[in-house]
Amino acid sequence: MTLARKSLNYNATLPAADVLRVSVPAACAGQRLDHVLSLLLPQFSRSRLAQWIRDRRVELNSGQPVLPKTKVWGGEEIAVHPVPDPATTTATAEEIALEVIHEDAAVLVIAKPAGLVVHPGRGNWSGTLLNALLAHSPQLATLPRAGIVHRLDKETSGLLVVAKTLEAQTSLVRQLQARTVKREYLALVHGRVTRDGKVEAPIGRHPVQRTRMAVAARGRPSTTHYEVLQHFAHATLLRCRLETGRTHQIRVHMQSLGHPLVGDPVYGKKRSIDPLLGAFPRQALHAERLEFQHPVSDETVAWQAPAPPDMRALLATLKAQA
Repeated sequence: MTLARKSLNYNATLPAADVLRVSVPAACAGQRLDHVLSLLLPQFSRSRLAQWIRDRRVELNSGQPVLPKTKVWGGEEIAVHPVPDPATTTATAEEIALEVIHEDAAVLVIAKPAGLVVHPGRGNWSGTLLNALLAHSPQLATLPRAGIVHRLDKETSGLLVVAKTLEAQTSLVRQLQARTVKREYLALVHGRVTRDGKVEAPIGRHPVQRTRMAVAARGRPSTTHYEVLQHFAHATLLRCRLETGRTHQIRVHMQSLGHPLVGDPVYGKKRSIDPLLGAFPRQALHAERLEFQHPVSDETVAWQAPAPPDMRALLATLKAQA
């Protein structure tokens, strides 16, 4: 039996002793413990949870020994004793300026500039958003990925939400999985897109170039809605709304339509009819609007950020030419 993540109804709490306690839903009967925990605690990766099980940091029904492959049958009480994420605790806090759009005790909304990497990785172990977050709010070091729940590509600008508590992170991850977080982007693409539409095409790793993504039959289901905002001589400005959040989703889907993003070094055109479009140094993509339910108040909250100066200047010039 397979359990859809968005259908779970559970309550994970974090007492003062830093123990997470969850109850196994009856719908999970017969499934592996590590799989069930990955559903109940989506803020942690399955491999991390499995390692905690092997390290005896997970207890079933008050102390019963378990393995990652242990089957659960519903009704069991699980206690998890988490330890900080090594990827976060080994990162160094760096004083990097952040454009804070909103901050309260539970969430932090920022406008990420183009050129800023979100999470440390190969070739980018410092100077990232995570390093900046650790300096801005040192308590984020105790959270998985320093509270980061979704990402933007390095050269994509726009809005990101960061959780400041484990409860808020769990709520936001759950909302992302249930596809209730609304994310809208401004995208300037090559060519003339004649009407609004939707792309439903699975996305997976490129079969040959493993650093790229591609529309692939065995990929993960992916849906992008797009709306035509303005036509230019050789380009179209779109508003794209994500229904799913796959890596490079808008970039891959627009390429699959034959309208790749202006300035995209990976999925874009080698040459452009318009030198102005060919000279733009990054993918012309901006996360303009973000909406979700606040983890504490449950109220719907939303923010909007205008496109950055480089993209506004390009659009103004294209409009003047048209």
